Amino acid sequence: MVTLLAFKAFGGKKVEDIVDIATAIELIHTATLLHDDIIDGAEFRRGKESAYKKFGLKATLVTGDFLFIKAFEFAGKFDDTVVQWTADACTRLTEGEMLQGFFNRNTDVTFKDYLEIVRRKTASLFQTGARVGAYLAGANPSMVKKMDQYGLNLGIAFQMIDDVLDIVGHKELLGKSIGMDLRDGNPSLPIILALNARQKAVTEAFECSQPTNAKIREAIEAISQGTAIQQAKTFSKSYAGRAFTLIRKLPPSLGRNGLKTLVQLIVERDF
Repeated sequence: MVTLLAFKAFGGKKVEDIVDIATAIELIHTATLLHDDIIDGAEFRRGKESAYKKFGLKATLVTGDFLFIKAFEFAGKFDDTVVQWTADACTRLTEGEMLQGFFNRNTDVTFKDYLEIVRRKTASLFQTGARVGAYLAGANPSMVKKMDQYGLNLGIAFQMIDDVLDIVGHKELLGKSIGMDLRDGNPSLPIILALNARQKAVTEAFECSQPTNAKIREAIEAISQGTAIQQAKTFSKSYAGRAFTLIRKLPPSLGRNGLKTLVQLIVERDF
């Protein structure tokens, strides 16, 4: 969606000129979700049984690899610049996954560390989609850079809200259980803010290799009653505001309206 809207916002006319690279980016995203479910041992994805749970490790791993290959089959139809940007996004995704693993159950993790993880693991595909869309529509280098930064800030805001929903969301809407970051030891934003506030229940659950359901509930309650959730929402709105500012001066169009709406939907979403 980001790729298509960026293309339209800069006057791109023929959707068939952009749809293959938008598809490639989405296939990369889907491949990472399959691999993430393996890494996390996730049982659910988008309200349904995860592929890992339903089909097992081997089938899910190979399917993820297959999607990566198909993605570059689509991306390979474009010029070297587009192919390189797509490959760079995959590199950053891998770096983000490795960095997140390094800080797994590591109470020394900082807000700066968190941003480095999110820039790579989540925001890289938003960033690449917006950048490629503007580039293929013929935008000048300055505007391509602005769209790159729009995607980056949009992706960071998206992940911050995703982290909040893992604590205060509703399972029925999210399609997965809450508290998964605590259970898996992933350094989400509310967890880091709660660790900084020295909330004992959160520290104990985050450090524990196999926290009990009781420990998870206690930690969730502690985070919910503290200031971490509101702080995280404020951070998300700040990055969303940066994204909004970067497209404010674009000529009026349905594409620009769509990019603005995406910013609003991300900070207001409850699933």
